[in-house]
Amino acid sequence: MSLDPISQLLADFQAEAAATAASPAEELLRVEALRVRLLGKKGEVTALLRQLGQLSAEERPVFGQRVNTLKEQIGEQLDALRSAAQLAAEQAELEAGWLDPTLSTAAAGALAVNLPARGQKHPITRLLDIVIEHFTGLGFEVASGPEIEDTWHNFDALNIPDNHPARDVWDTFYTTKGEVPRTHTSSVQIRTMLSQKPPIRVISPGKCFRNETIDATHLAAFNQCEGLYVDRGVTLGHLKATLEGWVQRLFGPEVKVRFRPAFYPFVEPGLDLDAQCFLCGGGGHLAGGATCTVCRGKGWLEVIPCGMVHPNVLRNCGIDPDEWSAFAFGMGFDRLVMLQNGIDDLRRLYSGRLDLVRQL
Repeated sequence: MSLDPISQLLADFQAEAAATAASPAEELLRVEALRVRLLGKKGEVTALLRQLGQLSAEERPVFGQRVNTLKEQIGEQLDALRSAAQLAAEQAELEAGWLDPTLSTAAAGALAVNLPARGQKHPITRLLDIVIEHFTGLGFEVASGPEIEDTWHNFDALNIPDNHPARDVWDTFYTTKGEVPRTHTSSVQIRTMLSQKPPIRVISPGKCFRNETIDATHLAAFNQCEGLYVDRGVTLGHLKATLEGWVQRLFGPEVKVRFRPAFYPFVEPGLDLDAQCFLCGGGGHLAGGATCTVCRGKGWLEVIPCGMVHPNVLRNCGIDPDEWSAFAFGMGFDRLVMLQNGIDDLRRLYSGRLDLVRQL
């Protein structure tokens, strides 16, 4: 009797997990290959989540819960296998005389100068992994697009007219051909709506570029992720629940947030989700009375601009706004890493200092 796809995938994984490689180094490579094949962006578990759209409303919650449980089981076993392999590798190094546990940290570091350093992911990359894991768990797919865009995809299709300030050279870089290094990944949403029929549920992480004055909270090149959900009957309630769940996942259930009205040409109504400033605690001033350099005395940080997609944007993509509705949101990875780790200046993340990266 054959197993269902979820049970079969778990059984196959457990059979592979029971095997071991010839050496600790090869075992680490084997475990990482398993992780990519099963839990990566194009992995087998991720592929199961894409089947949610083919199921009935009654079947989706059960199937989704089973896939999330599968993901947790596989993740926990892979973590255990990785820890065991790392311990075995360290033991092998110790036996070979590469490590001396009696040395001080400074002395051990001096002896290890010529040894290959163990790398780790940059905190922005780690956050990207969390974003993808969280939103694919909600049924979103990951979409990508070109970093050099034409003005129609970057502005016109998003209801941003020729005379809008965002198109001025003070805000946007232009190439000699009149193209723009994209100012947001909203252009990916446009391309997705043009190439797919609703319902659509995507996130679009990537690099963006703006002619900004560089300071503690602004950079000319930065990382962003936008989200789009198009379906029948989508409301602000769906948007609010989605974003509150994400912010609580990132900062914890005690985080203080607020939604306030905001204007963006591509959404109507538009909102900003703000989080209380981590540096001044929401007071706007530091010890001694100085104005907070992070929130600039406001006490709150704008984290996620969002809103209901403007009917004109849907029409520009061939989607009837009388039949379909949608919400969209955008968030800067760099600022979220800043909030998550209590960093007071975004430029530190791009300083190239390994001691900073290793602390995060």
